[in-house]
Amino acid sequence: MSRFSRSISWLENLLFFWCGLTLILLIGGESLAVPAWLQVAGRLHPLILHFPIVLLIMAVVLLWLGEDQWEKMGRIILLIGANFAGITVVAGLILATEDYEGEALSWHKWLGVLSLGFSVLIYFFIKKLQNSLRLIGSLLAIMLLLTGHFGANLTHGEDFLLAPLLTKEVKTVALEDAEVFRDLVQPIFETKCISCHKEGKIKGELRMDHLEGIQKGGKSGPFILAGNPDQSLLIQRIHLPLENEEHMPPKNKLQLTDDELDILRFWVASGASFEQKVLELSQEEPLFQLASNRFSTEKAYTFEAADSDQIEKLNNFFRKVKPVFPGSPALEVAYFGSSTFDPNALSDLKKVKDQVVKINLNRMPLEEVDLSFLSDFQNLEEIQLNFTGITSAHLKGLSKIKSLRSLAVSGNPLGESGMEELKNLTQVKRLYLWQSGLSADAKNGLKKSLPNTQIDFGFDDQGIIYPLNPPKIDFEEVMFKEKAEVKLSHPIRTVEIRYTLDGSEPDSIRSPVYSQPIALTKTAQIRAKAFAQGWIGSEESKTLLFKEGLKPLSYKLANEPHNRYKAKGATSLFDGVKGKANHTSGDWLGFTDSPMEIEIFLENNQKPKSVELSLLLHEGAYIFPPESVEIWTGSAGKWSKVEIPAPIPPTKIEEVRFGLLAYSLPEGSIDQLRVRLKPIASLPKWHPGAGAKGWVFVDEIVLY
Repeated sequence: MSRFSRSISWLENLLFFWCGLTLILLIGGESLAVPAWLQVAGRLHPLILHFPIVLLIMAVVLLWLGEDQWEKMGRIILLIGANFAGITVVAGLILATEDYEGEALSWHKWLGVLSLGFSVLIYFFIKKLQNSLRLIGSLLAIMLLLTGHFGANLTHGEDFLLAPLLTKEVKTVALEDAEVFRDLVQPIFETKCISCHKEGKIKGELRMDHLEGIQKGGKSGPFILAGNPDQSLLIQRIHLPLENEEHMPPKNKLQLTDDELDILRFWVASGASFEQKVLELSQEEPLFQLASNRFSTEKAYTFEAADSDQIEKLNNFFRKVKPVFPGSPALEVAYFGSSTFDPNALSDLKKVKDQVVKINLNRMPLEEVDLSFLSDFQNLEEIQLNFTGITSAHLKGLSKIKSLRSLAVSGNPLGESGMEELKNLTQVKRLYLWQSGLSADAKNGLKKSLPNTQIDFGFDDQGIIYPLNPPKIDFEEVMFKEKAEVKLSHPIRTVEIRYTLDGSEPDSIRSPVYSQPIALTKTAQIRAKAFAQGWIGSEESKTLLFKEGLKPLSYKLANEPHNRYKAKGATSLFDGVKGKANHTSGDWLGFTDSPMEIEIFLENNQKPKSVELSLLLHEGAYIFPPESVEIWTGSAGKWSKVEIPAPIPPTKIEEVRFGLLAYSLPEGSIDQLRVRLKPIASLPKWHPGAGAKGWVFVDEIVLY
């Protein structure tokens, strides 16, 4: 027997091995304990699956030609392709024992098995199937295409194959309609998370393609702890170092942007609501500020626009009618001048009742005016009736306006009967009742009747002491050259702002009072608080500003930073560019397996008196202050160690922030400097990653 014949015989026998192994895995695969080395073999499935597809399709084409020479070549290619199909199916069945399940997996698995079966069937019975060979070959080709399609869905998401042909309408969401989870958080999950946590592929037993799965969490338990981002697995995992195997998304996937990281953190911190609207957030909240830039303030309206000539006729010296924004069919109406107000002119608005969405009647005399006509304005969203003399009778009929979302009735004698009418306005989301003269019981009763309405009763100081908002710190650059100007401000001009520049907490007695812009000539940690009589002092605002230092003659790192966090190497430490508050921004040198050790060579005339180290701190991402710091000064080849205290270790997970280590250098001639920062070898017991290695992140070394 020739070598070629022996090879063919060996490959034919091997087909039965693949078929038998496939049968074993189909029957008992779920109960088999797959060893780690065999899991590695299973993960070769995506790598080798292309071989059988190409070879089997090629064989089908050759068999279709029907000529003897092509048929012989096609049969050999079919044999090789069938063996590759066997390897691929077996590897796929092993891989399927991991975190995969669902309808797409079932279709992919069984179509793959059928493709193997058809390949073997065609090969061994090619003569008997001669009359139907083209039909069976075509079925095999179709199976291969469908198998690949469902495999692509598993790996890349639904409709991956046809995605370029499917036109997706970009939906413009108005800020008024935007929801925090649906329009801010869920799109992040869909683009960055669901490919690994969906039906068919549930990594870590976590599904993120429906709410129940997100709320349930995975095998490690709930991964969202509402109001506690530092203890939430979601926030911990997305901030882990990129090469950590628990980092989400995996390092070979598209990573989250800075804004996306902030959105997820602020969402969890604000309570991780799945139903909250963006406008229900306080405008001071960072999450609202992020969201307000993403959504249109121009709501889309589907009704037809009113005739422009008709709108022009409605405008006069006491009434203004105009679109809510250019090009919109929606109209807003405002009245001016109470002395010239004509109640009969209100009936003119019926001509545009389908287009009016806002009416401003503030300070118009409406005591004798029947407002029931407004119930015909079924697109009306906002009514302002402040200081108009209306009573409870005027409010009847407003409950019929289902589109009404905002109502302002401040400064009116509504009384208890008026409260009963307001309780019927369950469709209203914002209600303004300043100077209403209501008792505390009436206010509480109204709040209970309208639990989904934001009710603003105005400021009512009844001995309750409220905290002030923190002051604002304004500056041009985090890292400055000669001098920096810092301005502190507060929306309440009468407050007293006190600040410190040495990192200590400001108080209302000893700390300097801010009166004019602060001129900085050196690195400073600015902390500021607002104080006022009758108020609780504010939370502090703080920031670190760095002054550029001396440029050394040269420098050399003893140990290379981690490959993922190497910025521009040692040059980054003296380039005068401050890194962003994000360890993945590419501005930082990160060290975990070896210390950050650098030798700095100075010019003859340089005599630095201090050295400052700019750090990034984020305990949730395992980024800590160094476990120890060593500084050595060298002169004429002799080295002397500088005695410095050990850095103070943190005691809890805090938000991402800049850190500063500053040390004085001894007087005298110095021509070399050696700095060594040792990363924490084992995270403390209070940390979720207790026992793991910590990181040190540095972006600047400043010499003065």
